[in-house]
Amino acid sequence: MYFLTRIILSSFPVFLAGWILPGVEIRNYLTSLLVAFVLALLNIFVKPLLVFLTIPITILTLGLFLLVINALLALIVSDIVAGFYIQNFWSALWFSLIVSILNYLINADK
Repeated sequence: MYFLTRIILSSFPVFLAGWILPGVEIRNYLTSLLVAFVLALLNIFVKPLLVFLTIPITILTLGLFLLVINALLALIVSDIVAGFYIQNFWSALWFSLIVSILNYLINADK
C-alpha cells in the first residue's frame, strides 16, 4: 500500500513538470500515473546499476552526473510510455530536476 501511495504522490510532480515545461508532453493524468510507476521501477532496478558503473565520473563531477543519470532515465521512460514525450536531453534534465525537487518537498516530512 505504501508503494501505491508513493506512486500516486509522485504522479503530481510528473504531471506538473509536464504542464510547465515546453519540451515535455503528457497526454493526461493517467499517463502521469504510468510514468511515475515506470520511473519508480527504473529507479529501483536500473538506477543503482548505472550509479555503480559511473562512480568515478560521479565523484569527479561532485555528484552532478547523477542529474544526467536521472535525465537518461526520463528519456527511457518517454520511449516506453505512450502519451509521454520528451523532446531532447535538456528538457529531460529540467524534467528530472523539477520532479526530484517536488518529490523531495512532498516527502520532506518523512
